[in-house]
Amino acid sequence: MSAQPASVRLARPPRAGPLRERREAALVRDAQRGSSDALEELFRRHWRRAHRAAFLVVGDSTAAEDIAQESFLAAVRALDRFDRRRPFGPWLHRIAVNRAIDFARARALRGEASLREPAEGVEPDRDGLSDELRLALLELTPEHRAVVVLRHLLGYTPGQIAEILDLPRGTVNSRLRRGLDRLRPELERGAP
Repeated sequence: MSAQPASVRLARPPRAGPLRERREAALVRDAQRGSSDALEELFRRHWRRAHRAAFLVVGDSTAAEDIAQESFLAAVRALDRFDRRRPFGPWLHRIAVNRAIDFARARALRGEASLREPAEGVEPDRDGLSDELRLALLELTPEHRAVVVLRHLLGYTPGQIAEILDLPRGTVNSRLRRGLDRLRPELERGAP
């Protein structure tokens, strides 16, 4: 198996340590009890990545903002059913990515073209994606795009992706491989 091109090896998000997880669990508990300060802190911690995930799936920053906002609101409405022993971020990403997939599918069925615009707050230099790679990502099906985004741009493991998208792990691996195979020409062009 060959090494991944450098343009796909992006910085992984820092792993949450036990202390940070406890603090987040306390925030979720306080938010479940109605604390607007706790909700605001959860929003501050997770908004950027939820927006980025939605943008990388739909390729439209305005739609991604709407999707991320709707996802956060859906999470708040369902917060009483959330298990505080689990991390909040993957749960929110599950909602955001699934809504983004649904949006991208609906757009494709209506025959609408994506705006393919740069995301606000996501600078190409910072995330390592060239305009060409962004466009190549948009050529993938929403399902393949979501798996590639979650794995290589948001740093989730295949097992976590399977849980986030409620898919068998084999399906995640298959979609990941097919997505990367379709991206290979662009990735090889961008490799140092």
